[in-house]
Amino acid sequence: MNENSAPQRPTQLIFELSQPGRRGTAMTKPDVPTRPLDELLPASALRKSPPALPEVPEHDVARHFTAISLKNHHVDKGFYPLGSCTMKYNPKINEMTARLPGLGDLHPFQPTSAAQGAFHLMWELGEMLKEIAGMDAITLQPAAGAQGELVGALLFRAYHTAQGDPRKKIIIPDSAHGTNPATVAMAGYDVVTLKSNEEGRMDPAVLEAALGEDVAGVMLTNPNTLGTFESEIETITRLVHQVGGLMYMDGANLNALVGMTRPGDLGYDIVHFNLHKTFSTPHGGGGPGAGPVAVKEHLAPYLPLPILQRDGEGKYSLDWERPASIGKVHGFWGNFGVLVRAYTYIRMLGPDGLAETARVAVLNNAYISARLEATYDLPYGRGMHESVFSGAFLKEHGVRTLDVAKRLLDFGMHSPTVYFPLIVAEAIMAEPTETETKEELDRFCDAMLQIAEEASRDPEFVKNAPYTTPIRRLDEARASRHPDVRYKAD
Repeated sequence: MNENSAPQRPTQLIFELSQPGRRGTAMTKPDVPTRPLDELLPASALRKSPPALPEVPEHDVARHFTAISLKNHHVDKGFYPLGSCTMKYNPKINEMTARLPGLGDLHPFQPTSAAQGAFHLMWELGEMLKEIAGMDAITLQPAAGAQGELVGALLFRAYHTAQGDPRKKIIIPDSAHGTNPATVAMAGYDVVTLKSNEEGRMDPAVLEAALGEDVAGVMLTNPNTLGTFESEIETITRLVHQVGGLMYMDGANLNALVGMTRPGDLGYDIVHFNLHKTFSTPHGGGGPGAGPVAVKEHLAPYLPLPILQRDGEGKYSLDWERPASIGKVHGFWGNFGVLVRAYTYIRMLGPDGLAETARVAVLNNAYISARLEATYDLPYGRGMHESVFSGAFLKEHGVRTLDVAKRLLDFGMHSPTVYFPLIVAEAIMAEPTETETKEELDRFCDAMLQIAEEASRDPEFVKNAPYTTPIRRLDEARASRHPDVRYKAD
């Protein structure tokens, strides 16, 4: 700190701000008779000494947590081009509707007669999602995309078992999200991984050679993780269906297609939605998410229980009598607040607005790809909504993709996804989304080009970044393996 700089508020834990006797609020005296706790609870349930809670005035609490929130990067603070995660800006009206008393204060144990409005919202959301995907039936129950994948794999099993042919294998491409093979294995299937062709797509000839009567189906994101549209998708779905298999679409990249084309029309039997990606519920803050799964009619009997249904008078109820169902997969009926946010988003935009989000998402990615591809290689070409660059050329200066990611923090931006997908060396997967302006995209491209120039001129400078963050580089492996998040007064 130089002599002209103002003193800064120190960064302290809330416990370190504590001073005996300070209060954030004062509780009013009860207006009913009271009794000592030891008359109400057994001795085993009572503490021998008061808990070591911080004693801090309200304004210090507010300032403390506001200061902490500013240390973290989020979409309200700056650009967040995390590839495959679709970190778009979240309209604040979504938060307002999710907090409306009639929605935010509902309890899942309320009788169905007292939750008809919530069920009406869920019904309409399901109908809209079915139309968007070109599917016939839906469950809103799964809590996130990965659980949606598991539901899809369990639907594979339920369907084939009902045909008297459980089958053993599920095919995925080598560019797949890491959750895809994990889901396949968790569902008890063998994982068959197919090598992508030179364009980064699934090769129908390679697929046909791998297909057989023991293949339950194929899990294929479209656009795939490289951002590339699977242009042979109709041939792929036909080949899979010819051997009795099913097609599952991981909906992680639906932001590129929504309103433009429908998975059901491309031949898919199952698709999951990431409501916390495509439909603008906050993503990246630890949850919650929502991963509804929509299916074609022949898979409807196997959807998780309960099934929301509506009678001819517009009354809603929960159907638990589905003997072929895979059973319940999540507490209650799903993450309701996330469903409300998605409903608000879709209602606000309408069909034309949703299609426009896809067009602008693809346009924005085309723009950053055009600006960066002369410096950062695109091994598989420009993607649709996202592109996967390679930082391998920086290794001649001793600089790696991780260093680029860290240096970007000094520009007030989050890094793109790095080192994924695995088929691209020193991968940098960037997804600008539709919500960013040209000025923000230029700021990102200028920063990326400046970092490449710095790497050639002063590689040690890049390798030691960041310089402006509260904490420099962490030992991430140690932090994940040996977390220490409990305050100890000693």
